[in-house]
Amino acid sequence: MKKKVLSILLAATFTVSMLAGCGSSTATDDGAAKKEDAADDAGKKDTASDGEFNITVNLASEPQTMDPTLSTSLDAGTMAHHLFEGLMKWEDSGKETNGSDGTANSAALVPGQAESYEKVANDDGTVTYTFKLRDGIKWSDGQDVTANDFEYAWKRLVNPETAADYSYMLDCVVNAQDIIDGNKSADELAVKAVDDKTFEVTLVNDLPYFEELCAFPAMMPVRQDMIEKGGDQWTFNVDTYISNGAYKMKEWTHNSQIVVEKNENYYDFENLGPETITFKLMDNQNAMLSGFKSGELDFIQDAPQAEITSLIASGDMKIVDYIGTYYVCFQTEKEPFNDPKVRKAFSLAIDRTYIVNQVTQSGQVEAGGFVPAGIYDAEGTDGDDFRTVGGDYYKPTDADYEANCEEARKLLAEAGYENGEGFPVVEYLYNTSDAHKAVAEALQSMWENELGVTVTLNNQEWAAFLQTRKDGDYSIARNSWIADYNDPMSFLDMWLTGGGNNDCQYSNSDYDSLIAQAKAETDTSKRMELLHQAEDKLVGEDSVLAPIYFYTQKYMLADGIKGLYCCPLGYFFFGYTHQ
Repeated sequence: MKKKVLSILLAATFTVSMLAGCGSSTATDDGAAKKEDAADDAGKKDTASDGEFNITVNLASEPQTMDPTLSTSLDAGTMAHHLFEGLMKWEDSGKETNGSDGTANSAALVPGQAESYEKVANDDGTVTYTFKLRDGIKWSDGQDVTANDFEYAWKRLVNPETAADYSYMLDCVVNAQDIIDGNKSADELAVKAVDDKTFEVTLVNDLPYFEELCAFPAMMPVRQDMIEKGGDQWTFNVDTYISNGAYKMKEWTHNSQIVVEKNENYYDFENLGPETITFKLMDNQNAMLSGFKSGELDFIQDAPQAEITSLIASGDMKIVDYIGTYYVCFQTEKEPFNDPKVRKAFSLAIDRTYIVNQVTQSGQVEAGGFVPAGIYDAEGTDGDDFRTVGGDYYKPTDADYEANCEEARKLLAEAGYENGEGFPVVEYLYNTSDAHKAVAEALQSMWENELGVTVTLNNQEWAAFLQTRKDGDYSIARNSWIADYNDPMSFLDMWLTGGGNNDCQYSNSDYDSLIAQAKAETDTSKRMELLHQAEDKLVGEDSVLAPIYFYTQKYMLADGIKGLYCCPLGYFFFGYTHQ
């Protein structure tokens, strides 16, 4: 994925073994938890009256933000892919997903707002990309999209005043890290609009996944005048929420629905499918399934836990590839989880086989590490990936569970809590969802029965949960991460000291050094070895988090709807669906 645009189509090489942003970072059963609300008819398609095709889907509840620069959840990221467009974009490859269910094709990475680009290696080791923008690209209000819009958006992303969690994703650009650290002005970021149609970016060194970053929501353009006009509220008003993607905002009824409609100024307007896409904002799995069965919802990604096995068996619920990990994170700055022995004991006491077979029941695989199956490894051969090469940090299957628990009790005793005596009552935080609740109750039982400790449960609505976890106001919390791009770095650089997505509040200078070395290393084999060493420290030595399982992606799509496509980063694309 290094040289030419059309030779580096991610989805063409996204032949992952089973699982696959944002991301991600949160997805349906992984975290795009949905605020409870009954499905209603508002915004529902009415094909009988005028023949128009409209589609109504459910991804999640009220998004934390609709600002593509600031969003970190998969639900908001999916909507961003419909409303905005980066230099690159995801397009229907015309090929079935690895799930081969016949209803959703895989996605391929292709030029988006950029018509083409050139890549040049410089004598000083830096790499310069020069993007040429398409002719005729416009914002939803008819104003031309220019290279200045990208320059503004990328400088806004790294500006510490923006406080974007994903600012670190641009640390590959010259001067970005100094800007993020507050040592240079955002104006010094090595990106510039050479003219209205030419956008130039200079990278610190060659980066194998840079083209993928150019399709990521945080790198999508935003309008400076609208942000300055609307301030922090610019996304809430359709008059200031100006976008450059295939669709534009029509309505946002908070905690109910977001309705988007075709953007008549989009360069591929004539080929778009639905007149409107209604994103229902809800988190009640019973209401989701009921709404789907009644025809009020055309697409859902969740259902009552008790129904999932039969829905999959009947073929009504489909399973496709997904690169992601469901895990428990520990607040490493607070007692008792500031002790790696305690963290490792809690991790070992998790019966992962029981959770995937008896609780989630959607084809997930027990996780023996953090970076999931399906992530490339330079040294992988015969289909090996980063996880296969790295191996397991503990035996994740049920056959080894008792031995894991014996080691866990020994570690807890070494930490001063033999048989759980003296261990404080701790709380497990999760977001509202039947699936997350079932996992939480299973974990609570395992920790109490095997370690002799007391764990209480606390569930919160999605947006509040994200903020509580981000603030570090917890002891143990549910978490998940979906690849933002297919590279182990997507799972490892988030744990840098002070990182915006570092919910564990983890800080280790040795770990930071390994990630910095990996980012500077151009030899792919040496780079991968450094990343394996980083995961060794994160999971093997420091037990910062407890991976539980690697994801699969499930969904249900109404009969007769065609043209849906998706990618293993968790995004589904509805803009070209049709009947």
